[in-house]
Amino acid sequence: MKYVCQICGYVYDDVKEKVPFAELPDTWKCPLCGAAKSDFKPEAAQKEVPKAPVRILEDDMKELSAGQLAALCSNLARGCEKQYKSEEAGLFRELADYFTSVTPAVEDASVEKIAAALQNDIDLYGSVRAAADAASDRGAARICVWGEKVTRMLSSLVNRYLKEGEAMLAGTSIWVCSTCGFVYIGDEAPELCPVCKVPAWKFEKVEGRA
Repeated sequence: MKYVCQICGYVYDDVKEKVPFAELPDTWKCPLCGAAKSDFKPEAAQKEVPKAPVRILEDDMKELSAGQLAALCSNLARGCEKQYKSEEAGLFRELADYFTSVTPAVEDASVEKIAAALQNDIDLYGSVRAAADAASDRGAARICVWGEKVTRMLSSLVNRYLKEGEAMLAGTSIWVCSTCGFVYIGDEAPELCPVCKVPAWKFEKVEGRA
């Protein structure tokens, strides 16, 4: 049987590997992206695409918080950079910096709440992707593919942190893909981003960790 990583698509083939997937320890990780064993699914299940209901956009409209606007403008700035629109990128960065500066601190923040929020986002991707497909919006569908993979990776890392604590980060580095946001933990950035396939030099090292 074959098992597929939901994040990067790496395939673990029981026939070719010396150890059957079921017998791998729970601490085993994807050799390509570092995802947890629990992030793998049997190949048949991986191909099954759940039919999620398409929700009316008007029903979901709401006012965004300053923090959400900061994230939105930051993403738009990166999008402009990829389109070589440096002036527009600069303006969106200014907006992102402003909204960041007025974002209030979250009083009851916790790793557990982050884990729950990430899982909620994962659960919603089905309906978002269904809406994109229904509208034949290839750009939005591509964003859904990248976004879900990155969110699943973040969820995997957060859940791993809940189990291992600070020991998970000891003696290693954190790298973030500047193109899609994929997060990788290791001494060096991966040769290719497992999600968007850009080279290692596109990764930025997170500095200043206590």
